[in-house]
Amino acid sequence: MIAVDTSVLLRYLLQDDEEQAARVANIFAAGEAILVTDVVLVETVWTLSGRRYRLPKAQLVAVLERLFSEPSIRFEDDEVVWRALHAYRSDGATEATASAKLVGFADALIVFKALRTAASDGELLDGVYTFDAAMQRLPHAVAPREGVTWPSAARDDELNELR
Repeated sequence: MIAVDTSVLLRYLLQDDEEQAARVANIFAAGEAILVTDVVLVETVWTLSGRRYRLPKAQLVAVLERLFSEPSIRFEDDEVVWRALHAYRSDGATEATASAKLVGFADALIVFKALRTAASDGELLDGVYTFDAAMQRLPHAVAPREGVTWPSAARDDELNELR
């Protein structure tokens, strides 16, 4: 297995630098498993949606779906990335909806990674706290409430009282 960074994945997807794209094509053609980490995936989406490339959401979804169809590409957790992609794709807001901010792919990945991590640790996820109103449309993403303390802070206070 090898891993690629964002610049390599972008050259593969965009083919915008002939010399680099040829080198990247050789990497992908070699048949070795290629790890695309969550950070690389988020940076790629961020770059493609940014000022230079300005890909709309539908095209970003198509890019992510294309990566799933690549036989050599591996993700840190295929299921988490797939669920994040589904939530990102399913968000009701669109570029044409001026009043509603779009849920970002990174937001969806944060929520589903948190769910997976909690489950792997045998915990239930109480929520992913965020002030981002768009992100709050995702399951388990909630605004922090006043008066809510972190459970670990409450336990520390209890332990201090016992001392």
